Amino acid sequence: MKKFKVGCVQATPALFDKSKTLDIVFKWIQKAAKENVKLLVFPESFIPAYPAGLGFGTVVGSRTEAGREQFREYWENSVEIGAEETQQIAKWAKEHDMYITIGVTEKDSISKTLYCTILYFSAKGELMGKHRKLKPTAAERLVWGEGDGTTLSTYDTKIGKLGGLICWENYMPLARVAMYQKGVEIYVAPTADSRDSWNSSLIHIACEGRCYVIGSNQFIRKSNYPEHLQKQLAEDRPEILSRGGSVIISPLGKVLAGPLYNEEGLLTAEIDHDEIIRAKMDFDVIGHYARNDVFGFDVNGQPDMKKD
Repeated sequence: MKKFKVGCVQATPALFDKSKTLDIVFKWIQKAAKENVKLLVFPESFIPAYPAGLGFGTVVGSRTEAGREQFREYWENSVEIGAEETQQIAKWAKEHDMYITIGVTEKDSISKTLYCTILYFSAKGELMGKHRKLKPTAAERLVWGEGDGTTLSTYDTKIGKLGGLICWENYMPLARVAMYQKGVEIYVAPTADSRDSWNSSLIHIACEGRCYVIGSNQFIRKSNYPEHLQKQLAEDRPEILSRGGSVIISPLGKVLAGPLYNEEGLLTAEIDHDEIIRAKMDFDVIGHYARNDVFGFDVNGQPDMKKD
């Protein structure tokens, strides 16, 4: 499939409510299907939302009981692999002949640890796999554990080679190289960063990897939180906690759609695999522009690319 349409969702989840958020996911899948989208990308931790503005009752050296209860509520609404939520998204992917990537907070069924995770669903209705964020940023470490090389996953699909990284792990040069060395052609970058500088980073990644980049973010206000949690939000944060900034970028760094700010929306753009080839004429980070005689690179535990 050389040419097809991709979609990028910028939306507001039902914060701390995975059931209602799943209904929102379905709404955007339906909207994208009407646009004939073949790959739909949702933001970082869309289920049950990126917990912007919350501190979970923690300062260095102490934790509060109220903060522990916030964590329990967040954990309760997080996603376990193989549970009803993942089965339902897989079903919708098959029904609409659509690849779907979605950011979730994943709860480990054995350890109970939470992870910031991308789930990859095929158009056949299968959960192809997942990627756990390698390094949660700053206060994110209060709620999320660290992933490892075993989930630096990539997928060879009928729409191309698919992979990606979450938010600021895209600032880790070697993590990007782990994606490039698999020949990723469509690079997803769900995030919680809505600054102008973030889009500059995604443009750089597109040019560096000579790949399409899809950056997806949430649009969240303080008032979107349940009332009992609004009282716990940091007072110095603005009403709009995340203004979005979702964007789709070509392999030569051209912005094809977005960036979208201060509203919900569905961005779409056409993927043309011939454009990837044209872009590689003068730069190929793993090919003719690599110096394997000078640099060596290895990733502990990175799996082979999975064929869909």
